[in-house]
Amino acid sequence: MFNGKNILITGGTGSFGKKYTEIILKRYNPNKIIIYSRDELKQYEMAQEFNDKSMRYFIGDVRDKDRLKEAMYGVDFVIHAAALKHVPVAEYNPMECIKTNINGAENVIEASLANGVEKVIALSTDKAANPVNLYGATKLASDKLFVAGNNIVGDRKTRFSVVRYGNVVGSRGSVIPFFKKLIANGAKELPITDEQMSRFLITLEDGVNFVLKNFERMYGGEIFVPKIPSIYITDLAKALAPNLPHKIIGIRPGEKLHEIMCPADDSHLTLEFNDHFVIKPTIQFSDISDFSVNRLGEVGKAVKQGFEYNSGNNREWLTKEQFLDMIKDL
Repeated sequence: MFNGKNILITGGTGSFGKKYTEIILKRYNPNKIIIYSRDELKQYEMAQEFNDKSMRYFIGDVRDKDRLKEAMYGVDFVIHAAALKHVPVAEYNPMECIKTNINGAENVIEASLANGVEKVIALSTDKAANPVNLYGATKLASDKLFVAGNNIVGDRKTRFSVVRYGNVVGSRGSVIPFFKKLIANGAKELPITDEQMSRFLITLEDGVNFVLKNFERMYGGEIFVPKIPSIYITDLAKALAPNLPHKIIGIRPGEKLHEIMCPADDSHLTLEFNDHFVIKPTIQFSDISDFSVNRLGEVGKAVKQGFEYNSGNNREWLTKEQFLDMIKDL
C-alpha cells in the first residue's frame, strides 16, 4: 500500500515518527517520507539515523497552515502525531496547548484537503475519552475535528480517521523511564499515586503496526481502538524494583484512577472486532452507511448498551513476566 507513495508525519521526530520510519523503510519502498516538525536539532539527529534517499526533513509547526500546505504538496498519506502532551504543562499553559492540539488539527485538515491527500490518520490518546484535564480535552476536540473533516470533503478523495491508544511503553514522559531513572539513581522508594491505579500499555511497534493496518481498514470517520493489556501501577513498580517500598503520593491534578478508551456514553456507536474496537461517527456521511465490515472484510458487532472499555475492567492483564518481556528492548 505504501510502495511508491509520499507519506508525511507531523511531529515526525518523536518516538512514533522514528519507529514508523524504521518500519516503513524495512517493509516498503516509499517514494518520500516527509518528517515535519519544528525542532531542528531533533531533525538533524534523526537524519543521521535515517538517511535513505526517500527521506525529507521539513522544519515547520502545525500552527503554520501555509507551511503545512507547502509540505503536503503531492502527499498521499498523512499521520498527524504532533501534539503538546504533558498534562501539567498543558494545565499551566492552556492556550499554547489549544493552539497546537486544536488549531493545529484544523490546519492539518485544511492542508490535507487543499492538496488532495488520500488518507489522514490522527493519533489520539486514552485521555481524550471523558477528559478530566486540558490535554485530554484538546485531544477530544482534535478527534471531533478529524471525524467531522469527512463532512466537508465534497467530491474530493480525502478521508480522515483517528487512532486512539494508551500509554506507549518507554515513550518520553512515561512512568517506566521515570521509575528506571529513580532506580538507577539509588532511590529508596518509588512514588505511587494510588494503589488501585491502572493503565493500558502498548509497545511502540504495536502502535505503529496498528496505525498501518488502519490505513487499509478505514473508510473515514472511524476512531480505532486496539485491544491491549492493562497493568496496575503497583505491579509495574514491583516488576522494575521488587525490593523497593512504595510511597503513596495521591492522584495528581488531571489524573484518573483508570483510563478509558471507549466511553459508556459512546456504547451505541461502538463496534467490537477481533482485535480492536471502532467508535463510529455521530453524524452519518452520505457515502458511508455501514462500518461493521471494514475494507479488509473484517466483521464487527455492536457492543452492549453501557459497555465501557477502561483499564480497570479490561479482560487482559499483564503478568510481571509479560511486562518485563515487553520492556526488554528499552
